[in-house]
Amino acid sequence: MNANPRQGAMIAVAEACRNIVCSGGEPLAVTNNLNFGNPYVPEVYWHFVEAVQGMGEACLRFSTPVTGGNVSFYNQSSDDGPVFPTPTIGMLGLMENPDHRMTLNFKNEGDLIYLVGPSEDDISSSEYLYSYRGIKASPAPSFDFETEWRTQESIKTMNRHGWLQSAHDVSDGGLFVTLAESAMAGNTGFQIHPDTRHRTDAFLFGESQSRVVISISPEQQQHVEGYLNDSVIPFLLLGTVTADTFAIDETPILTLADAKNLYDNALGEIMK
Repeated sequence: MNANPRQGAMIAVAEACRNIVCSGGEPLAVTNNLNFGNPYVPEVYWHFVEAVQGMGEACLRFSTPVTGGNVSFYNQSSDDGPVFPTPTIGMLGLMENPDHRMTLNFKNEGDLIYLVGPSEDDISSSEYLYSYRGIKASPAPSFDFETEWRTQESIKTMNRHGWLQSAHDVSDGGLFVTLAESAMAGNTGFQIHPDTRHRTDAFLFGESQSRVVISISPEQQQHVEGYLNDSVIPFLLLGTVTADTFAIDETPILTLADAKNLYDNALGEIMK
C-alpha cells in the first residue's frame, strides 16, 4: 500500500473478491477500515486520496458497493512518523447453492495441481523481498483489472461445473506459501515443477495478482484444460498432490510435519 496507495487499495478489494470466489461465493459488498497519519501533512493526505480513489474504482469494477466503514487519522508517533497507509477491506459474499462451497485443502493423493492466471517475473513488495532479501521499498505487485476479472470468472465456472477439488488464491508469501497452506489443511504433500520461463524466486515467492491454485481429480483434466484453453486464460499444470512431502523438481523441501511446526510455532520460537 505504501508503494502505490491507489493500486494497493485496488489489490485489497480484488483479493477480497478472490477469496470469496475461491470459497464458492459471489462478492456483494464492502466495508472498510482506513488508517492514516496526520491529514494536514501533504504526503499523508495524498496517500488517503489515492487509496480512497483506488478502492472506489475497484468497487465499481467488481460491483461491490461500500456499505460502511470508518476512517482513523493521526496514527503516528514523533519518532517514527505516520503509519503506512492501511485501508483494510472486509467483504460480504453470497453462496446461493451450498453445493458450490469450495475449500482450500488438497483432497486426494494423485490429484492434479494447476496454477490459473499469469505468472510474472515480479517480486515487488513481496514478503520474500522484504523479509528475506531485506529490501524495504519496491513498487507495488503486478495487477491488471481485466486479468483479475477473467481469472475469477474462470474459477466460478469451473466450480459450478463440479470440476474442482480445491481452490486457494495466491497472495502473501506467493505460490509456495499457497501450496503449503493447501497441503497443511489437507494433511498432504505436493510435488511441483516450476515454470522455467520465469525466475525461480519470482515464480515461487512473487506476489503478482490474479492467480489461483486449484486441484482436480485426473478424470476432470480434459474438461479443465479444454475450458481454460477455450477461454484463453493462462494456466500451468504444476504437479500432483502427494502423501506428506513438499517437493520441487523431485527435491524434497519439507515434510508435512516440519512445515506445520514452522507455520504454527514461528511466533512462539521468536519469543523464547
